Amino acid sequence: MLFANMIRVAPLALAVVVHACAARAQAPVALVEEVTGTPPGIEFMDYLSPGQVIRLGPRDAIVLGYIRSCWRETIRGGTVTVGQEQSDVSGGTVERVKVRCDGGRMELAAEQARQGATSVMRDPNSRQRRAPLPKPQFVLHGRSPVVELKGGGTIAIERLDAAGETFTLELPREKLRRGALADLADFGVSLSPGGLYVMRAGERQVVFQVDGEAPAGKAPLAGRLLRLSLER
Repeated sequence: MLFANMIRVAPLALAVVVHACAARAQAPVALVEEVTGTPPGIEFMDYLSPGQVIRLGPRDAIVLGYIRSCWRETIRGGTVTVGQEQSDVSGGTVERVKVRCDGGRMELAAEQARQGATSVMRDPNSRQRRAPLPKPQFVLHGRSPVVELKGGGTIAIERLDAAGETFTLELPREKLRRGALADLADFGVSLSPGGLYVMRAGERQVVFQVDGEAPAGKAPLAGRLLRLSLER
């Protein structure tokens, strides 16, 4: 009898474990760009995963930027359920605007950065025969990146298609949102529209291009997110 009960329980236990692992593996799909009021458990620059529920009071509002679908939502009041590409809002109002972002390619670039890459070296002023410029892994739609670097560290940004534009920043963990995110607009970093850059942090690096019409300052976060680590 005991053996028979163990046989019946085992599949159930396995299903619970698989479900828990799947929940932990859910990648974030949206970023909190603005918060008005005091919605519980939600802060500026929080990552959100599918199925997450946010309850807003009548005077609460949030702005969400969806990383892959490029929807930017302004939600006022009600119950918000985070989806894969947009939110389901009950009892509140939502306004959606498509913004320019390169989310799918950005996530691939982040995965490549985590796995390591061959160092990119470039001297645009050299008169010797030069290697061709590397192709950008994705396009940034803002001149001031929002960098994800879990745990902090030193980052270096170098322009590859023109000389003289470099930035080196120390980003200690205590200065990062959630120990991972830094808005370089707060550090005075503004890159050149159309420029080709490499960003390095330790052994990780990513090559990106700034869109020729990228706005300055604090443009929508989803369009200027630069991930050197994949936070889960």
